[in-house]
Amino acid sequence: MPKPDTRVLTAHIPIPLAEKLDHLAARLERSRGWIMKQALTSWIAQEEERDRLTHEALSDVDAGQIIDHQAVQAWADSLGTEEVLPAPR
Repeated sequence: MPKPDTRVLTAHIPIPLAEKLDHLAARLERSRGWIMKQALTSWIAQEEERDRLTHEALSDVDAGQIIDHQAVQAWADSLGTEEVLPAPR
């Protein structure tokens, strides 16, 4: 029976992925639920960070803090040559 501060979620996943989960659970001596909770926690944290960085970048654009595309392209084109340009700022 679930704890009062938890909720059961159901997801249909491809059989090969479920089999990998089963093997990993056995190898780590952990439950499938524990592994899925760890994976979901990590993925949500990654998505929250991606969202934070996106909003930060959009704020920079709104504030005019941008780097010209041509400057970035010129720098990238110079990589691997004898005269590498300084990274644009």
